[in-house]
Amino acid sequence: MHVSSWPAELAERYRAEGLWTDETFDDLLTSKANDPHFADRVAVVDAQRSLTYAELDARVGRLAAGLAAKGIAPDERVLLQIPNCVAFVEVLFALWRLRAVPVFGLPAHRETELVGIARAAGVVAIVSPAGRPGFDYRALAQTVTDQVDSIRLLIDSDGLEDLWAEPIDHGRSQPEKLGFLQLSGGSTGVPKLIPRTHADYLYSVRRSNEICGVDEETVYLVVLPVGHNFPMSSPGILGAFHAGGRVVLAEQPLPSVAWDLVERERVTMVGMVPPLARLWTETAERGTTHDLSSLETVQVGGARCPDELAERIGPALGARLQQVFGMAEGLVCYTRLDDPVDEVIATQGRPMSEHDQLRLVDEDGTVVHDGPGFLETQGPYTIRGYWGGRSPESFAPDGWYRTGDVVEFSAAGNLIVRGRGADRINRGGEKVSAEQVEEELLAHPGVRDAIVVGTADAYLGQRTCAYVIPADAQAPPKLPELRAFMRQAGLAEWKLPDTLQILESFPETGVGKVSRKKLRESLAG
Repeated sequence: MHVSSWPAELAERYRAEGLWTDETFDDLLTSKANDPHFADRVAVVDAQRSLTYAELDARVGRLAAGLAAKGIAPDERVLLQIPNCVAFVEVLFALWRLRAVPVFGLPAHRETELVGIARAAGVVAIVSPAGRPGFDYRALAQTVTDQVDSIRLLIDSDGLEDLWAEPIDHGRSQPEKLGFLQLSGGSTGVPKLIPRTHADYLYSVRRSNEICGVDEETVYLVVLPVGHNFPMSSPGILGAFHAGGRVVLAEQPLPSVAWDLVERERVTMVGMVPPLARLWTETAERGTTHDLSSLETVQVGGARCPDELAERIGPALGARLQQVFGMAEGLVCYTRLDDPVDEVIATQGRPMSEHDQLRLVDEDGTVVHDGPGFLETQGPYTIRGYWGGRSPESFAPDGWYRTGDVVEFSAAGNLIVRGRGADRINRGGEKVSAEQVEEELLAHPGVRDAIVVGTADAYLGQRTCAYVIPADAQAPPKLPELRAFMRQAGLAEWKLPDTLQILESFPETGVGKVSRKKLRESLAG
């Protein structure tokens, strides 16, 4: 499979300036496990168990050998759909040790997404829990396997010790080779696959640690799905491991669950999306018996944080706020820990690397200097194409990544995110393709036509509204009926419409196109 690479002159510059090094993902673990200072320190913990760096390294060695014995070979892709728990970390590093390629599914993905991801990546195995209260992941994995010819193995993440074998030498990864495939939050229904190398991603991790002040005393709490880019590397679990800190995994992000871990593990840092930040903030403002005094930094990203919420987070949780704006394709921006309060409240930070290049363009691709404009970027950790090649809607002819975000700059040079240019809905940090939801609605016999738009929501950032012209005006479909139909079709829960409006016709623009803007205005008005 073709993966677009950096131009030779850029790659050489990144190597020469020490941005890309020989470090690999497996080195994050082995370097700490073999260092007496770190070996017996706790590396990772969830609600049930914890492992030191030495213990994690030993378990990873046995699991990697066992996976190899099952036939998983270097460069083969393996799909992970594992909730936040220690097992995720064990599987992740075991695949890296045997030089296989993890593909990060999410616990909320269902048949439609997983089949598309598995086919596109050509995965040979799925790793998921055999059973969890409320959902049968094993049945889903079997359904996906029945539709994807390349899959030959299902692995139970709750029974990893059954796979153990005597550790062997798997050789060393090449730092500029594919390290994993992450998922885009793009405008297509099935996520595009994002190829990340050891070298580019670890530069991002190291630079994030420098900006965010991560060190061996950092205790990083994961409340978002750990396969997301944000909790993986900004600075995320890899940042904590790189510094020799501790990773705490919460399977549920609710204060009633996560705050027990904050108190027990003395968590210092957590990253979350605005809806969750609002929940945590409002819960704390009402008063809590939990001791949250260990919290030092609360990061908020994944979607723009409303200014009024940003003002309340720090005082409510007793920690400093750090805004994060980034994407799995690369570019990450942070407000700095010493930025003035007004910049932290009202902006989404600035690029973390002096080697990040940004430009703003209009709808015709012409550079605009004052903004707002569509953000395009290139740099040492921003990909040059998706798995399978470049798509012109996502990459400019010169290889710059088209983010789709409309931004401008503050007087201090920080980014202010103004919205999205594409028909993509940002629902609580999860990206929803309006086109995909429309296609599923149109498959319902009671729907003659459908348009889906995102509208402002105080908790989610945006919610999904479906406008439907019914096949029978006298018996229009109801929202629960449509949601059940789409759920049965295998659509992830977060993509289901939140509200439904029945119309006789759609408003049009002056050139006869359906006006999504007018539909949004009708909801707001």
